[in-house]
Amino acid sequence: MRTRTTTAALAALLPIALAACSTTNGNLPKRPPAPASSASHAPSPTADPARADLEKAVRDYTAAYFKPDVAVAYSMISTRCKARITKASLAASLDRAHEMAVTLGNENADRTVKRFQIDQLADGMAQVSYGVDDPRYDQHDQPWTREGGNWRYDSC
Repeated sequence: MRTRTTTAALAALLPIALAACSTTNGNLPKRPPAPASSASHAPSPTADPARADLEKAVRDYTAAYFKPDVAVAYSMISTRCKARITKASLAASLDRAHEMAVTLGNENADRTVKRFQIDQLADGMAQVSYGVDDPRYDQHDQPWTREGGNWRYDSC
């Protein structure tokens, strides 16, 4: 009984741990992210370079998040978020998420971005929605900002 209670509690906390730094616009209806733009799950080389760069940044950040690779994930967050999120706190969040996945027995699941959609893109700011084939990890209207020519996660 205690094992089931612990597992249920951990399962309930998993989405919270993984979305510790995420926000969702409550005014917009929830919708699954659109299918990825190509079968290889990589940005199209003929697409608008800003859009391709944004998609690559989202894919790279997601890969670092689920690995977990704190150094890469932290290097990809915005200056504004770095003022609010320390590397140690990000590491703790990623560790909790990974521990939860281990507890649930799905730490080896493929969590690469399978669906990606740019919801808004203007003036170096973007909102994206994407998914990794597990609705618990879907992101909607996640903010990103362009700093020094690079897209940065800006959901803090």
